[in-house]
Amino acid sequence: MTISTHVLDAARGRPFAGIAVSLRRRDGSEVANAETNTDGRITGWGEGLEAGVYRLVFDTSEAAPFFPEVVLTFDYSDPAQHYHVPLLLSPFAYSTYRGS
Repeated sequence: MTISTHVLDAARGRPFAGIAVSLRRRDGSEVANAETNTDGRITGWGEGLEAGVYRLVFDTSEAAPFFPEVVLTFDYSDPAQHYHVPLLLSPFAYSTYRGS
């Protein structure tokens, strides 16, 4: 299955396009990188990945300068499942959850 993400502008109620995101292993080695599309999404990462701890590193320096980078670390424990890890971003706060 795959890993996906979605970056939403919580202050304006719309997607954030053009956010650079890197998928990395726990040791920091990069697996993939992409930019969010016009709907704020990146889909299809993780095909063939082994179970383990991974990080999504978001370059948010243009979108929310107070948080120039957001790192979300998660346990990709069951590669047979889809993992959706969204980021809700505003100028002085962010949150995340495991989506569907």
